[in-house]
Amino acid sequence: MLRKILFSIVPLVAIGSPPHSAAQDLGDKAASIALPNITFTRSLNGAAENTKVTDGKLTLTSAAKRDNFRDPNGKLSSNTAPVLLAEVDNEKPFTLTAKITPTFTETYDAGALYIWVKDDLWLKMAMEMDEGRRTRMVTVRTTRTSDDNNHDVVTAKSVYMKISSDTQTVGFYYSLDRKRWQLIRLFKNDYPARTWLGVSAQSPLGNGTSSVFEDLSLTSNSITDFRRGE
Repeated sequence: MLRKILFSIVPLVAIGSPPHSAAQDLGDKAASIALPNITFTRSLNGAAENTKVTDGKLTLTSAAKRDNFRDPNGKLSSNTAPVLLAEVDNEKPFTLTAKITPTFTETYDAGALYIWVKDDLWLKMAMEMDEGRRTRMVTVRTTRTSDDNNHDVVTAKSVYMKISSDTQTVGFYYSLDRKRWQLIRLFKNDYPARTWLGVSAQSPLGNGTSSVFEDLSLTSNSITDFRRGE
């Protein structure tokens, strides 16, 4: 029998959102969405209202034309992708892992994991459909403007993703079997003590999509080998 998890949403300002955490274009609210190994307490752009949890699987739906991206030329700034966030103490180690199964219909449809500080300071790792309708790993790092990095083509329906920090270094990884991990990005952790980790779906050009997140886990330890992701 399917089990449904109920959640509540209240304006984020009610719990004292810091001034630097600017609201997204379509809203920034507190939420409570609990899974066995992670609890999301913040919802950007209506993410909580578009989330279903059944038997430990979280399905997040993006409406049409939703994306987070700040073009390097300064002409485009989109802050509309739905994102669910869990707060972490960035002065301590952490590891976020998930199995992600996006639904691909249009170019740039994706399911993603996030490191989030504010609208113009965040990173995402996504399984995304590219311009040639291939599905591949993509990362975006935004510091006022966004870079955009295409990585390996992935033909599997689902991938495991991992973000891990030992407080000094952050690594982004993916795996097809959760045993062998491929490094796709490694960088210095120079983010503030109050940082957020999250999940998202996006459909920048399409009419909407959804992504299923399974085996979601947020732990207070890091990997020990940042090259191998183990």
